Amino acid sequence: MTDSVRVPAGALSVRAVRASGPGGQNVNKVATKIDLRVDLGRIEGLSEAARDRLAALARHRLDADGRLVIVSQLTRNQARNLEDARAKVRALVAAALVRPRARTATAPTSAARERRLGAKRSRSGVKRLRARPSADD
Repeated sequence: MTDSVRVPAGALSVRAVRASGPGGQNVNKVATKIDLRVDLGRIEGLSEAARDRLAALARHRLDADGRLVIVSQLTRNQARNLEDARAKVRALVAAALVRPRARTATAPTSAARERRLGAKRSRSGVKRLRARPSADD
């Protein structure tokens, strides 16, 4: 992955299965779809915060055992699909390593507040003119 983060081979589980979609007669004979499972607990070099971010990013891709499931059937070639699946894992781990910026609370300026209230008054007047006249007007 990076200099400090790596996924050991023991954390990966690769299975090749038959892919769906086009491929002619080949699709019924060759297992080109890759089902890659990664044990998130065995990834080395991740801080606890990064591990939590990775679990949050991958929450919809976890199986019952808590492993990350990546499926690739992009090409008709098993080796390229395996490389694509590994690239997806790399991208997910890289996204988890990025610490999100802390949000700074800000308040609107008084001029912005006044513009907003002016727009609301103007809109209210437009709607009032659309209304059916009452009996006392």
